[in-house]
Amino acid sequence: MTDKPINLKDSLKKLNAIVEWFEAQEEIDVEAGLEKVKEGAVLVKNCKARLSEIENEFQIIQKDVEKTTGGKSSKTTKAPEGDLKPEEIPF
Repeated sequence: MTDKPINLKDSLKKLNAIVEWFEAQEEIDVEAGLEKVKEGAVLVKNCKARLSEIENEFQIIQKDVEKTTGGKSSKTTKAPEGDLKPEEIPF
């Protein structure tokens, strides 16, 4: 097996092609159908593993961002108190 990460888009295209193959069959060849099911199972397993990896990467990035911003989002600002005129709104 290769060290290159699974490309989810390509894998989903392959899964879709398998579904289309089954839908196009008037009379399914059981042996060919079994091979398609095996191929689909491998694709689903690989996609789940890749999605888990991606989720972990996002969590690492989120923790890093929180660490560098002190746990606060950099876009969050506290609204000033009191009545403001439109020209005084800070944005």
